[in-house]
Amino acid sequence: MKKILVTGSAGQVGSVLVPALQKNFGTENVIAGILKPAPQYSKITTERIDTTDKDSISQAIKKHSITDIYHLAGMISGASEKEPDRSWQVNFDGLKNVLDVARDLNVSKIFWPSSIAAFGPNTPRENTPQTTILEPSTIYGVAKVAGELLCNYYHHRYKLDVRSLRYPGLISHAAPPSDGTTEYSISMFYAALQKQPFSCFLKKDTALPMMYMADAIKATIDLMEAPSEKIKIRTSYNVTAFSFTPGELASILLKHFPDFKISYDPDFHQAIADSWPKTIDDSAARQDWGWQPQYDLPAMVEDMLKNLEKKLS
Repeated sequence: MKKILVTGSAGQVGSVLVPALQKNFGTENVIAGILKPAPQYSKITTERIDTTDKDSISQAIKKHSITDIYHLAGMISGASEKEPDRSWQVNFDGLKNVLDVARDLNVSKIFWPSSIAAFGPNTPRENTPQTTILEPSTIYGVAKVAGELLCNYYHHRYKLDVRSLRYPGLISHAAPPSDGTTEYSISMFYAALQKQPFSCFLKKDTALPMMYMADAIKATIDLMEAPSEKIKIRTSYNVTAFSFTPGELASILLKHFPDFKISYDPDFHQAIADSWPKTIDDSAARQDWGWQPQYDLPAMVEDMLKNLEKKLS
């Protein structure tokens, strides 16, 4: 019987992943790791976990006989640039703590998300290959590259079954937008629906790889449920669904909201975006374990508008 621990369960991905895991494996078999009380988890088992504290991880694993860990706790790109020391502590040291405890307590499988932030300005930006130059220019990206190498090391050195995806920008209606570089897209939806002018912190023509959250959750669970022999890459798999620019998204939203006002006022996020790919080659994930997105750009926009209209009303 699986017993699953999700760290960072109240975050953008965790808040959607936890219900999906509950549906697949039973509410009683999913433990939500949180730092602060989260109202959405009032009816399921939670544990206070600070991943920079090994003891809190170890105690939760022992208490619930955890077999699988989805380690999502981390700081995102914008916040990381504001607090680089804290970012390293959370994003890298926290991962190492989880891997150490998982190794010592014989946890079966671990998932950890990397990111397109692992790439950098010297990486080919079009159809970015699975294996390529990794020279990120942000502390967030540096921690992701180091984390990928650490996961690979723990797999080969300790036979730990650790698996990872390089998430592109993730678009979700479940959680409000935060300070991530690609989350301008979510903010744009909110502004259009609330009939507010929107100032975008990226240039109009900045193309970035994106994915709807439903597909990100599907990819994550599919990867974890794939037979071990199909997992050929133990650093992190490229995955993507589509790419678009702020201008392209604005054009689609203007068809729904003709009076929507948008301006472009690039800030420090622009330099981050300029170091990331425009399009991604995820053929390795498709070949190895059958990855296939279900949402293209029009389907994502339609579903976002439907769900946010309900939420905001």
